[in-house]
Amino acid sequence: MAAAAARDAKLSCPTLLSLLLLLRMLVVEPAAACSVDAIYSFGDSIADTGNLLREGPVGFFASIGSYPYGQTIRKPTGRCSDGLLIIDYFAMALNLSLVSPYMDKDADFASGVNFAVAGATALDRAVLLQGGVMMPPASVPLSTQLGWFRSHLNATCGSQEDCGKKLAGALFLVGEIGGNDYNYGFFQGIRSIETMKTYVPQVIKTIMDVAKEVIELGATQIIIPGNFPIGCSPSYLSLFSLSGTGDFDDRGCLKSYNAFAQHHNEQLQAGIDDLRKANTDVTIIYADYYGAFMHLLDHASILDR
Repeated sequence: MAAAAARDAKLSCPTLLSLLLLLRMLVVEPAAACSVDAIYSFGDSIADTGNLLREGPVGFFASIGSYPYGQTIRKPTGRCSDGLLIIDYFAMALNLSLVSPYMDKDADFASGVNFAVAGATALDRAVLLQGGVMMPPASVPLSTQLGWFRSHLNATCGSQEDCGKKLAGALFLVGEIGGNDYNYGFFQGIRSIETMKTYVPQVIKTIMDVAKEVIELGATQIIIPGNFPIGCSPSYLSLFSLSGTGDFDDRGCLKSYNAFAQHHNEQLQAGIDDLRKANTDVTIIYADYYGAFMHLLDHASILDR
């Protein structure tokens, strides 16, 4: 009975966090039952709170340094949003300060570190180039973000034991990542969905390898988000909508590209299931960004009130 109670208590925090992923439930209130000391985040523009803006030439992303980006929080911060991101709402719900980007050298990182970079990929540049997929110059792959994480630990932990204790009380967000691997391929003319499917196993393995490493270092609470319904995004609709193809669903989204995103998510969930079996003492949650997005789309008229 005691063991069961302890297990249930441990799950209370991740269960709350998974509910927060539905944007309609993102409330800015402390999560009293949830003990998280810090957040460590890996990913792309969905989570980047300012790394790309500080990292160097941003090219296509230069606009994130000026309005309308950041207008609802009164200044551009490097977030690809007019205001806050999902990671910010996690921090506020957990009664933490907003998580600073790794590239902010003036930050104290008291609430964790955000390694996510807008435009980032799961796969390394060389791997993508083998298939003819080019990354923008400033793109930072997941391996580089993991290297930053190791450097941060080396600079802040007194010992391996100290690191383990520090990470045991933290929440790790591994993603969303991988979406740009596919975006770059599709947008650069590699338009065959079947061709892009060949990248999925490599993307999933890379994500799982990062999750395994942070577990080995001491992580006990991990959230791994899936991909969005890309067939509903304006960029895909603009590039790949062909009249008379019959590829549209009732929402006006491209069925074939949404099916591709679902394929990625299915493979990701299978990888997460295997990871859970191998690490029964670690709480690992799949974050259904696809379902959350569809909920918002289907209930837009109600949520806008």
